[in-house]
Amino acid sequence: MLLIGLIDYAIPDMMNPHTLPDNGDVDNEVLMERSRLLRTGLFTALAIAIHNFPEGLATFIAATESTALGISVGVAIAIHNIPEGIAVAMPIYHATGNKAKALWYALGSGLAEPLGAIVGIFLLQAFSGELFFGFLFSAVGGIMVYISLDELLPSAEKYGKHHISIIGMMMGMGIMALSLILFI
Repeated sequence: MLLIGLIDYAIPDMMNPHTLPDNGDVDNEVLMERSRLLRTGLFTALAIAIHNFPEGLATFIAATESTALGISVGVAIAIHNIPEGIAVAMPIYHATGNKAKALWYALGSGLAEPLGAIVGIFLLQAFSGELFFGFLFSAVGGIMVYISLDELLPSAEKYGKHHISIIGMMMGMGIMALSLILFI
């Protein structure tokens, strides 16, 4: 979380939507809002692509350990990829009005997962180990938590219903915790 926080802090103020100037012009407000949404969608797509890469590695490693484990990890990852795709597509669609562009960005962020599995097959078999994957998953998890709290949750609150966003986040955490208890 600290790494992505430092990256966010390092973005110059004029490029960071958290600090965009407001001159009160209605057309400018609409453009700024679309810019914020587009940035949220693109930042989310990048974060999810970074998140999906080690998921592909994890699925590959799980499948090499046990076919049943590989299938259960693959199914769990596939289920949680649905809201990830929505988190990428919705802000991009609302910023651009272009369904195809939203779909392609969501698809692109998801394709990092099979790429991670391919890299696992060819390059990372020598590095696989509990410590390596522990560091990798903690870094990716931290990035996703930061993105969720800094970008996604405020956007969901602004464009949706605040309590539904919080309840959805808590339900997601509960489901993930329950899946860890049941499947590990």
